[in-house]
Amino acid sequence: MTLITAALLIPLVTAVAVAATGRHARLRDACTLIGGGLLALLIFGAWPAVSGGERPEWLAWSILPGLDIYFQLEPLGLLYASVAAGLWPITSIYASGYLKGAHEKHQTRFFVCFTLAIFAAMGIALAGNLITLFLFYEVLTLSTWPLVTHKGTAEAKRGGRIYLGILLTTSIGLLLPAIVWTGTLAGSTAFSPGGILTGKASPSVLGLLYALFLFGVGKAALMPFHRWLPAAMVAPTPVSALLHAVAVVKAGVFAVLKISVMIFGLDNLFTTDASEVMSWVAGFTILMASLIALQQDNLKARLAYSTISQLAYIVLGATMATALAAQGAGLHIVMHALAKITLFFCAGAIYVAHHKTLVSELDGLGRRMPWTFAAFGLASLSIIGIPPLGGTWSKWWLTLGALEADQLWIVATLAVSSLLNIAYLIPIVARGFLRPLPDGAPTERSAGEAPLSMVLPLCLTAAGCLAAFVLAQPVLELLRGITQ
Repeated sequence: MTLITAALLIPLVTAVAVAATGRHARLRDACTLIGGGLLALLIFGAWPAVSGGERPEWLAWSILPGLDIYFQLEPLGLLYASVAAGLWPITSIYASGYLKGAHEKHQTRFFVCFTLAIFAAMGIALAGNLITLFLFYEVLTLSTWPLVTHKGTAEAKRGGRIYLGILLTTSIGLLLPAIVWTGTLAGSTAFSPGGILTGKASPSVLGLLYALFLFGVGKAALMPFHRWLPAAMVAPTPVSALLHAVAVVKAGVFAVLKISVMIFGLDNLFTTDASEVMSWVAGFTILMASLIALQQDNLKARLAYSTISQLAYIVLGATMATALAAQGAGLHIVMHALAKITLFFCAGAIYVAHHKTLVSELDGLGRRMPWTFAAFGLASLSIIGIPPLGGTWSKWWLTLGALEADQLWIVATLAVSSLLNIAYLIPIVARGFLRPLPDGAPTERSAGEAPLSMVLPLCLTAAGCLAAFVLAQPVLELLRGITQ
């Protein structure tokens, strides 16, 4: 109980401290870093106990019989909490440099909402039942909406309307009925190893219920409920990093994986047709989003569609319903987080230092920003799945899961997707390093890298992509605790 309470209180107290010190930027930034550091220490300190079989829990409030606000820290939740807690302080350092470099207004409001989003992410990670998950899922949507509309422009407001409209519509119209239906069938909404729906409904009912869950978790960005994600790219780049790596989309795919494993159960899914259609939807999303990314000249838009494709990897791993595929999906949550946050950090650094937003404008810029473009290259290789980068292992485990499930079309989908990853990411690095500066561009190196507070975080996360290659085993060991 103490660990869970602290994990929820630290970001809440930090949000209050940030609001109280808003007039003093350095003190405000220090409060954010202290809160982020404390949360990271707390969450990573829980690894030995949870890996050893402990499951801290806390019944916070029993509203009605069967309607509880209940928390439990289990391996999959610990993994997602580690991603959010570990990347929070790094993103905070980057955000401070970005907001100052881009001369953004309302910086205190930004950091308060950012911290509340981390609070919501902790609630989702620690949720012990579907009711608690839904509550914090909605808090995450509402706390990140002001971040999407931060600039206050007509474009930002329009992006915010799409963001809020799609995410609230899918959660209230699809996810909430699925939760009520599950409670009716199983008599419970609590997460349990092996699932709670085995033998509770016919295969056709399970299939419909599973589709409601997967489309209802709109943050997973399965097509056709994906438009909120590109629309949210009007936000400042640190928000894009939060959306794509730290909290929002990872909350979506985490929820999909946890529902698959601990509500339906892998054995139950595998022996029915409940997941077959959703596997095809995920496969379609992987390829279609990659093809759309190829056509995007705006750098953030290209990365946004890349995220949609990569999230579908995790959904595909869940729908394959094998232990290896589920482990690969969990591993991909970590690997994609490190790589994609690096890519967005780099995009923001390019904007702040050179005010470039289009891929076609990046010719020769790698010689001006070698650290930024090198980091972009490493993260791209991880997304593609090239050794020795972390993305290698998650794609490998997903491929093993597809072979275990005897789904050769999934193996082909993963291979084609990797080729498409090369096609839309590597030309960005090639433009930066191999093409000459455009005619009329100044030849002096007066404008180089972004501020150190931005370059250092992107170098750290790029190094994390390398470190993840040799540190994947502890993550797999943790995931085996719920998939076997």
